[in-house]
Amino acid sequence: MSDYQSFVVKLSDHIAHVQINRPEKVNAMDAAFWSEIIEIFQGIDENDEVRVVVLSGAGKHFSSGIDLTLLASVANELGKDAGRNARTLRRKIQQLQASFTAVDQCRKPVLAAIQGYCLGGAIDLVSACDMRYCAEDAKFAIREIDMGMAADVGTLQRLPRIIGDGIMRELAYTGRTVEAAEAREIGLVNRVFADSAKLLEGVLGIAAQIASKSPIAITGTKEMISYMRDHRVDDGLEHVAIWNAAMLQSADLNTAMVAQMSKQKPVFDN
Repeated sequence: MSDYQSFVVKLSDHIAHVQINRPEKVNAMDAAFWSEIIEIFQGIDENDEVRVVVLSGAGKHFSSGIDLTLLASVANELGKDAGRNARTLRRKIQQLQASFTAVDQCRKPVLAAIQGYCLGGAIDLVSACDMRYCAEDAKFAIREIDMGMAADVGTLQRLPRIIGDGIMRELAYTGRTVEAAEAREIGLVNRVFADSAKLLEGVLGIAAQIASKSPIAITGTKEMISYMRDHRVDDGLEHVAIWNAAMLQSADLNTAMVAQMSKQKPVFDN
């Protein structure tokens, strides 16, 4: 796939491996990161060869969050007029929000593999993923409170649906560090692996399981789960009825049934 400044992207066996690639900067999110991640996930969304995504960080750490030099560059854009400053800051915040919304709205499942630091903006990023897995050395923290600001790129909106409102408030108000065992206990991660090598091996294995399923069924399942974040049960039932009225006509249904009856592994078209 294409070359990027802040990422390495590889496609193999229907799995897109998207790796943040600034290990010398603890994978801090620089200006290129925020624009490239939109391009990457829009491309993944449109590429039928991709059925599932694994998101990881190169080196010892997943990511230390937003690059402070980027924050400094935004500060340099501000002038003396409060109204114009507010307009500039609002536009910049919405641009950053769009980067992680591209991850959230990707039709393919996105699995985060987290080792070492996952701080600040990195929490915003993994909150936009479908599932999160970590190594035993992982450390999570919502650090924005220690910078005198409210997290504004998705953590406070998405994380309560993952770990629950009360514990999310505690972490957001205190900025304290959560280590791997507690992350598993509160539901922030699905599973903890011994080290980064076993983490990546395990997450790629889970991704391979997902990639072996009907891509039509996976897309529909993700659509229904995402839809239910903001709708009532009866709305969701109506939505899936309309969706499946079309999708149950896919050849994948017959392929899966024949494979079940013959005890063979099904092979689905992209």
